[in-house]
Amino acid sequence: MPPAPAIAVADLVVDRGKKPVLKSVSTEIAPGTVTGLLGPSGSGKTTFIRAVVGTQKVKGGTVTVLGEPAGAKPLRGRVAYVTQDASIYRDLSVKANVAYFAALYGRDRHEAMRAIERVGMGDHADKLAGNLSGGQKTRTSLACALVIEPEVLVLDEPTVGLDPVIREELWDQFRALAAGGATLLVSSHVMDEADRCDRLLLLREGQFIADDTPAALRESTGTANLEAAFLHLIRELEGAR
Repeated sequence: MPPAPAIAVADLVVDRGKKPVLKSVSTEIAPGTVTGLLGPSGSGKTTFIRAVVGTQKVKGGTVTVLGEPAGAKPLRGRVAYVTQDASIYRDLSVKANVAYFAALYGRDRHEAMRAIERVGMGDHADKLAGNLSGGQKTRTSLACALVIEPEVLVLDEPTVGLDPVIREELWDQFRALAAGGATLLVSSHVMDEADRCDRLLLLREGQFIADDTPAALRESTGTANLEAAFLHLIRELEGAR
């Protein structure tokens, strides 16, 4: 019997004003996997992510995380969310930022330093966050999330605008976390990151046009790469209208 999904979304509907943002989307995400949420800007990726972490007002449907309603109190300390803009205090050092988040969840300074080392920021631990590069700020935000050792880690476009070497290092971290049992949901609009995922959710105009493994998507569309697969699905969808 397969394990219960770490994240289960059923018939999720979100409107902004009178405009639908998510149109009755459903999916299940298995534990210990990396799921990529891909789609162009404005497709609803951030709205979907906010619904998963429980910060989005929804019109209909259900979102369940680790067996609890999204955002429920028992999920605090079990689910971490890394926003698109680094959620750190610019006037504090890297070490102080991570130690602050550690203290909120009953972790100590040793655990904070361990999280800093995990993201390759050990040599920058005493630097002010405001003086960091974009990639360093992203890694500091990730350390603030990792210090609680989350069972579910949700990341909203964590690699946007980053140097390819830093992107590679971050994806190595994501794969290592999944290998350790964590469940990751990672949004992106960069198609070359798709092959790093166990499963892909392709979102367009508030609807999933695919929910499958990278290999299965290439096979079902008869394409050599995932960008071509995505384009094939879009053209197929538009042709059906």
